[in-house]
Amino acid sequence: MNITVVGSGYVGLVAGACFAETGSSVTCADIDQAKIDGLQKNILPIFEPGLDTLVERNQGAGRLRFTTDIAGSVAWADVVFIAVGTPQDEDGSADLKHVLAVADVIGKHMARETVVVTKSTVPVGTAEKVRTAVAANAKFPFHVCSNPEFLKEGAAIDDFLKPDRVVLGAESDFARSVMAELYAPFVRTGKPIIFMDIPSAEMTKYAANSMLATRISFMNEMAGLCEKVGASVDLVRKGIGSDSRIGSAFLFPGPGYGGSCFPKDVQALLRTAHSVNAPLAVLEAVEEANARQKTVLGAKLAAALGLLKGKRIAIWGLAFKANTDDMRESPSLVLIEQVLQAGGTVCAHDPAALHEAKRRLGDAIDYAANGYDALTGADALVVVTDWNEYRFPDFARIKAALKAPVLIDGRNLYDPVKMAKLGFTYRSIGREQA
Repeated sequence: MNITVVGSGYVGLVAGACFAETGSSVTCADIDQAKIDGLQKNILPIFEPGLDTLVERNQGAGRLRFTTDIAGSVAWADVVFIAVGTPQDEDGSADLKHVLAVADVIGKHMARETVVVTKSTVPVGTAEKVRTAVAANAKFPFHVCSNPEFLKEGAAIDDFLKPDRVVLGAESDFARSVMAELYAPFVRTGKPIIFMDIPSAEMTKYAANSMLATRISFMNEMAGLCEKVGASVDLVRKGIGSDSRIGSAFLFPGPGYGGSCFPKDVQALLRTAHSVNAPLAVLEAVEEANARQKTVLGAKLAAALGLLKGKRIAIWGLAFKANTDDMRESPSLVLIEQVLQAGGTVCAHDPAALHEAKRRLGDAIDYAANGYDALTGADALVVVTDWNEYRFPDFARIKAALKAPVLIDGRNLYDPVKMAKLGFTYRSIGREQA
């Protein structure tokens, strides 16, 4: 089976490499010549654990290739995945211009009966727009499907190769047969391929991410309440997570969710709801709660230090989560803005996101090659991202480097009792301070 993936960003690159890993012939096409040139040399545009190995192995074996010839790659394919970006419009809705541009190319250049799959995160009704765009020029039969991705940044390879489920919106026997064959290697352990109508598949992606965002915001609000009443959110989390109706996933409090999916998908779903006069009051509150949560670390820092003017703040973690270099909607950006606006300065470290931070922030802050270098001359340390290398640091070294032993822990990595014994002014999320 010949597979073309149009769009070689996060979703397209992971999908292409993983399909190639099962023996399919895959072409990843993109209009960005520099990106394709790099990929042909096994230089990836993103950081994702394990992806570099898959790309190098499958490209070396001839199963995976990269090109800017989108028309030619469409003509070659039996299945074409649309995995281009759907950036957020000013009103919060998803901008579909790139998706529909690809659909137009598919219609003009497909050379056989083709399955056209929307892999990009798109709102309900997009498949019909894709169908219309392809049909305007198609000379061969085609079948439109929706196949939303559920990849966690930092664990995307495992998520694709060993999915909890595969959701497929397909409305023809031909499409269902082709897609079932394509995904069969990934569900040999019995995980389901869930076939459904296309609008339901499109909605499933947004509903899943919005549910997870709701859990995160709920726990962050519970953490704030725990601080006020002297409870421990760690114990509350364990207590409710042991309930089989709730489960333990996505119950860790923190500085607010970010990344490429949750903020954008929540806003897009809200926009869809408003467009059909079906407001989602719970989801509106989730978004408001997350915006508030992103200011919590700055507030804790100001409470510990007083005025931030003239203060130097060390930050550990810039990516929105560990094991990625993605800084989109990261809580670190809000914290940095708070410090800079208050007249302070920042020196930051991140194991993977320094290049992205320099692209976004330039010389507005200083950068450290390792976490300890960021501490020199700092008045406080704020831990924003839960990278493993921050979990068991040398506290004596931290204390010696800081002007004062002030540590704000946005991920609850450390024990409050231990930190008090070590002489730190320590603040975390949703826990009574020792």
